[in-house]
Amino acid sequence: MKRQDGRSPTQPRPVTFQTGYTQWAEGSVLAKFGNTHMLCNVTIEDKLPPWLRHTKEPHGWLTAEYAMLPRSTHSRTQREQRWPKGRTQEISRLIGRSLRMALDLSLLGERTFTVDCDVLQADGGTRTAAVTGGWVAVALALTPLITKGELPHALQKQALNLESHG
Repeated sequence: MKRQDGRSPTQPRPVTFQTGYTQWAEGSVLAKFGNTHMLCNVTIEDKLPPWLRHTKEPHGWLTAEYAMLPRSTHSRTQREQRWPKGRTQEISRLIGRSLRMALDLSLLGERTFTVDCDVLQADGGTRTAAVTGGWVAVALALTPLITKGELPHALQKQALNLESHG
């Protein structure tokens, strides 16, 4: 039995990442999971949310925002003005929590990473595309900071969970 797109039941969607997709974001990727297209951009600010400032053990923070753009599905989705609720808020929290678990926030210094995940086209799997695309964008944003010595090289292995295979 074939799926509508011609794939067999056990065949995964084709996955591609186009890095550097936007000009101004510190990390940017267009993640394509089949016909689901997710734009993930990372903004880095040298400040912390007010509730994290002046803590005993200073560390960075990562937060995420998720949105489905109008016409990302077969019918127009209304933009959520100002404060997201329901499904959008739940997915934003999922993305943020997932990405924070992969980082050692204590190595980021007093920086906030904001990961914006915008669904350009949805055909299922937007949560997976957002977390995975968000992670690629975060890794891209971290690389110049590590290269310039603004973040410790330990971040490459500890925060990015990379292991040497040699």
